[in-house]
Amino acid sequence: MSAPANEPGPAPDAGWLAARVGGPFIAGYFVSYSYRAVNAVLAPTLAQQFGLTAGTLGLLSSVYFLAFMLFQLPGGLLLDRFGPRRVDATLLLVAAAGGLWFATAGSTLEAIAARALIGLGVSVCLMSSFQAFVLWYPATRIATMNAIAFSIGALGAITVTVPLEMLLRVLDWRQAFGLIVALNVAVSAVLWLWVPERSARPRGESFGALLHGLAGLITQSAFLRTALCMGASQFAATSLQTLWVATWWRDVAGYAPAEVARGLAALNVAMIVGYIGFGRAADRAAQRGASTLPLFAGGIAVASLCLGLIVAGVRTGSMVLWCVFVLASTAAVSIYSTLSRTYPKTMTGRVITGLNVFGFAGMFLGQWSVGLVIGLWPPTATGYAPEAYTWAFGMLWLVQFSGLAWFWLGRKALEGRAAPAAGS
Repeated sequence: MSAPANEPGPAPDAGWLAARVGGPFIAGYFVSYSYRAVNAVLAPTLAQQFGLTAGTLGLLSSVYFLAFMLFQLPGGLLLDRFGPRRVDATLLLVAAAGGLWFATAGSTLEAIAARALIGLGVSVCLMSSFQAFVLWYPATRIATMNAIAFSIGALGAITVTVPLEMLLRVLDWRQAFGLIVALNVAVSAVLWLWVPERSARPRGESFGALLHGLAGLITQSAFLRTALCMGASQFAATSLQTLWVATWWRDVAGYAPAEVARGLAALNVAMIVGYIGFGRAADRAAQRGASTLPLFAGGIAVASLCLGLIVAGVRTGSMVLWCVFVLASTAAVSIYSTLSRTYPKTMTGRVITGLNVFGFAGMFLGQWSVGLVIGLWPPTATGYAPEAYTWAFGMLWLVQFSGLAWFWLGRKALEGRAAPAAGS
């Protein structure tokens, strides 16, 4: 096999890496997460302006995840073929077009199509960051860098909570959305013009060879068991955090809009703490040569316990329960660094986007299905029926717990397993 293009040489210093690699790619994920989470605050306005039912609101928000999911495998092939810089910068322009369309949409159908285009455009923001970290950083720093990326993404979510709610007091929602689009275009330009090129792809490797490696990956039982567990966790965690917890606070807890925005900000702070904590713990485990799978499963188990208590009707300390639920759920993403270390660098794009297919399938199905279940009850004068949330959230808990149980039953086959280096 021929040598990889742009074979890494001596490691650059940390400041150079942060300015030329880490910062620009992470800024792209900041934009991606801003788009992802913005509907949690805009939901009442969008529902009123477009006359949306709960199911249609869930579809409008979750179609982002559907488009995101459908482009993961093609995106992984593009990342392994062309490298993270060019693919991310180009697709971000697609997201900007979708954002502009969403901000000017005149109908529900237009808004749904525009949000799908946004989802496609930002579909590799995080995965391109992960691939860049694998290409530029030492293996024992990957989980920490991944955690930093997730944390900055959470800052994007925080930006579209309290700050956005305050901005909407002086700007129309369409004008406020245009600010995200402007940032989107700026980040795309920085990635294209400022970030250096590096690839691990062997020269002359065909798309056929790339597809062969992908087929081998997605038929491995160990990969599928882990990916399904992660997807089941995201089915509950992300669908709640990016939309339905906000309406739960309004309809069940009786929060005013400003209180909902502050609650969402608190959840995102908890998410940042979780990402950094689990990322550091995963890197420390890797340095000791220990498995990170107990960390992955343990976090999901704690999240499942918290959600179970909320479904059971526990209201005392519910804000703490929600924050612990979100914090513990971040353990699910530690599996990205685990698999990145397991497979060869030439497979990175396909491995992480293959995993992301399951994660975003869970997010889409979870967010939409909650809306469909809630829509089975007649709405109230101020929102949705409080009793509907028990059934909808109970469904989320069942899927999350089932995915964890199936993963845990197969843990002995997964512990310490080194995946075959197909495609290397």
